[in-house]
Amino acid sequence: MRRRIALLGVTAALIAAIGAGAQSGREIIRAGPDLGLPFSPAVRAGGFIYLAGTLATDDSGRVTGDDIRAQTRKTLDNLGVVLKAAGIGMENVASVTVYLKNAADFQGMNEVYRTYWPKDPPVRTTVVGDFVLPGGLVEISMIAIPAGGERRVIRPEGWAAPANPYSYGILSGDTLFLCGLVARNPKDNSVVAGGVQAQTRAIMDNGGEILKAAGMSHEHVVSSRVYIPDAATFQDMNTAYRSYFPKDPPARATVVTGLMGPAFGVEITMLAVKGASRQALVTPNADGSPGRANPNLSSAIVVGNRMFLSGMLGNNETNKGDMKAQTRETLARIERTLRAGGFGWDNVVDGVVYITDVARFAAMNEAYREIYKSDFPARATVKTGLVSPDGLVEIMFTAVK
Repeated sequence: MRRRIALLGVTAALIAAIGAGAQSGREIIRAGPDLGLPFSPAVRAGGFIYLAGTLATDDSGRVTGDDIRAQTRKTLDNLGVVLKAAGIGMENVASVTVYLKNAADFQGMNEVYRTYWPKDPPVRTTVVGDFVLPGGLVEISMIAIPAGGERRVIRPEGWAAPANPYSYGILSGDTLFLCGLVARNPKDNSVVAGGVQAQTRAIMDNGGEILKAAGMSHEHVVSSRVYIPDAATFQDMNTAYRSYFPKDPPARATVVTGLMGPAFGVEITMLAVKGASRQALVTPNADGSPGRANPNLSSAIVVGNRMFLSGMLGNNETNKGDMKAQTRETLARIERTLRAGGFGWDNVVDGVVYITDVARFAAMNEAYREIYKSDFPARATVKTGLVSPDGLVEIMFTAVK
């Protein structure tokens, strides 16, 4: 039981040393003693450091703290230990994803969170999720910039400062991280009224302004994550979304989860890369024949030495209700996509696993461990809904050569 409890926690006592990964030039920030965790606390590769989803765990791997403020502080302190092991600090963080069990905890989380970045906070996405560890109220993952790397805050001219502790964009070299955008008027932070199509257009237009301020456009977006509270609005979102990407749309994952206000029907987080060759991939079929393109997303985008994969599912007519079988099929599809771009499992550096039932977490990990025995990517695992009614798991990866 203790091992299972420890699976998603990264504690100060566990972060002992940095070891160089033997494969693909990755540098693994290792945990010790080795408890057989199915992820690395952090991976350095391709000019960034990817930190795994982390909770408010103590030295025994159990969640500590009875309220959101205590858990937010402990979670960020745990991540601070990982950053220190990588030779950097909170000021190097570019992008943060916060998963809250309860949307009502948003302001309490913010009270603590803002004290860690008194100036120029990272971009941030905050959505609702549930966790494998009992008692968890918040899970946080990060992407950070190594010491000496560029970290420039992007705010379009005339925009008001964000109402909460995040930046609209962080630019590092050729890579722009955008915050999770909801339908707000950036001039005064007022909510944009309308249905999901109108909200999606407002988000994408605002995202375009952030991109423009960094010298980019929608054509440079390589990956996005879409969060909707109601699966019934999926196609409405798609109708508006795909009009911004007439060719080679970004890789994308879309999950069903709560947002930080009842007025919002969609939130979108984007990542853009400029100045390198770009290739859109479609996952080949199992028999090697070409797969069918999706008008809303590319299976993967390869830009330079990085591959951004879409969130992939593995549900079919033969594996309904079987988490292990669906995970295996998901990973098989991911493997075909990696190979199509000249990448392999040893290139994967970061991922997020969306599961619909935490009781099936162990079954998912059994299949996951068939691929990874050691040198795991960083990973967050959260419970959300999926847009596929029969889907039990969706996995999204980033790979670096």
